[in-house]
Amino acid sequence: MRYVRITLRTVVIVVVLGLLHYVLPQHDVARVTSTEVIRMDFSSFNRWFFARSDSGTTELTTRDIRLINTERKRTLLLGFIRREAEGVMVYRNEDTGWIWPPYFKFDSSDLQATASANMSAPGVEQWAIITHYGWRNRFFTIYPNAVGIRPVEGPDVRIIPWFNIFFFAFVIFGYFFLRAMWRQFRERKIDPVLDSAGEAYGRVGDHASQTRGRIGRWLDSWRAKPRK
Repeated sequence: MRYVRITLRTVVIVVVLGLLHYVLPQHDVARVTSTEVIRMDFSSFNRWFFARSDSGTTELTTRDIRLINTERKRTLLLGFIRREAEGVMVYRNEDTGWIWPPYFKFDSSDLQATASANMSAPGVEQWAIITHYGWRNRFFTIYPNAVGIRPVEGPDVRIIPWFNIFFFAFVIFGYFFLRAMWRQFRERKIDPVLDSAGEAYGRVGDHASQTRGRIGRWLDSWRAKPRK
């Protein structure tokens, strides 16, 4: 049973961490190399990893997807650690609307124009901070969704993910706060009830033992006594 609990807890932790890694914003220092629009047919699997069509349009099973092609500086741990290595990255550019995830993005057309305006030209590198969420998976054709582009002076700019810092600080504070409240509630409400129930169970057990003893003695009085 102990191994079952450990396995279930591990699965829950992995799912929660995976969800946070997908939803929380990440910041990449990148150079926009080109933008394009492709026609895409969604499968039953990768459809879950795309947001929605532009606000005011009809949702279809196949539609145009805006893409932003870049070369970026690689990072680790939601952007907390930056690496010197570079690699290509393709971002999609979709509205999120009012639903999930809660970025309330309605300006994908404007963002595509911003990406084109900050595109690097041959011999002239234009670096930008691209804020996004999601994963890139080439096998299932999944792209992270860009939610913001901000030009910067160069690739050595320092990014501090303030939202993620405050989010995890709030989660840690909330965990210990709820844990303290639960302990107080258990000490004041649950433990006295359990103690009372234990005492009542003990009294019932003692009474049952006494009753069995009296019945046993009464039955013994009716048994045949050995002859002398």
